[in-house]
Amino acid sequence: MKKLIALSTLLALGALGMACGDAGTANNSAANANKAIANAMNTANSALANAANQISNAVNAASNAVNAAGNAVNAASNAVKPAANATNANHSNTNK
Repeated sequence: MKKLIALSTLLALGALGMACGDAGTANNSAANANKAIANAMNTANSALANAANQISNAVNAASNAVNAAGNAVNAASNAVKPAANATNANHSNTNK
């Protein structure tokens, strides 16, 4: 009888140890949650980087358009100068 009680006690303690001692499931769940959070942060980071690149591209396009407009104004101004110089020359001759 003593052996039966001792074996039953040992069996119960072993079962209790197996039930309480294994925290692997909880650790795996926490690790999986951390991985999911890291993946979400990486996805958000990539989306923000893509948005920043698109904004940069739009700013560059606008800058190029402003430069092109400035160059066109400059070219038009240069085209007008000979005519203005000719007009000034004619007026200076007239005033003499």
